[in-house]
Amino acid sequence: MRILIKLNALEYSAESTSAFDRKYHHKLQGFIYSLLKDTRYSELHNKKGYKFFCFSNLFPIGSTKKGDIKQFLISSPNKDLIKVLKEKLTSLTQVRIGSINFKINSITKIEPKIPSRVKLITGTPIVIRIPKQNYSKYNIKPNNYEYIYWKPKYLFNAFIKQLEDNLFKKYNDFYNTTIKDFPIFEHFIFKKDVCNHIILHKKEVKVFGSNWEFIFDYLDKESRKLLQFGLETGFGEFNSLGFGFINKV
Repeated sequence: MRILIKLNALEYSAESTSAFDRKYHHKLQGFIYSLLKDTRYSELHNKKGYKFFCFSNLFPIGSTKKGDIKQFLISSPNKDLIKVLKEKLTSLTQVRIGSINFKINSITKIEPKIPSRVKLITGTPIVIRIPKQNYSKYNIKPNNYEYIYWKPKYLFNAFIKQLEDNLFKKYNDFYNTTIKDFPIFEHFIFKKDVCNHIILHKKEVKVFGSNWEFIFDYLDKESRKLLQFGLETGFGEFNSLGFGFINKV
């Protein structure tokens, strides 16, 4: 489930609504956590492990003029979390994201469904990290790092396998199940790799991600359930920082 928030800028700001802004992801994440303050999810930001929500870029990206319309999507498999966010937004007339004040024009709950035949595209880059114990499996030269970010110079099956492993792990954690892995991704098209600078644990770090298109000609019931979950919680890692947001075409 997701909510679409339409916003009207109340002032001019040269501040970029762009992922190239080093604090961009934290501004949007901070906006979401501010909405959850004094709710039953007020401690979500302190929770270890998966947060089970994701969000889009604030679009269209770029500088903001007074009167500009911006849109923002928040998604989660937790319907109650979406309900709380929608209720909080409905009680407000204005919000502040970063240093920009916006009037709330509308809040719409939407539920895109995964059919048996579908195309999915990345709205934000997917981040995949390969742990040290899997280096030999994917012909990666040994090094002292505990993990590496997947990049196009590595095997594509390394990306897909780690992506599937991550999806099953999150699914089983959320639903408290033990579903065993099975192949999900049929056809995939690599678009480009992306490097984002973010603030993590009060330090600036580079995060390497990639944009993709995924095509499915026929999905059975179990595969649709897994992809529906991925559509709601995000693909790959760092979903609660806005990475791996997926759109259905």
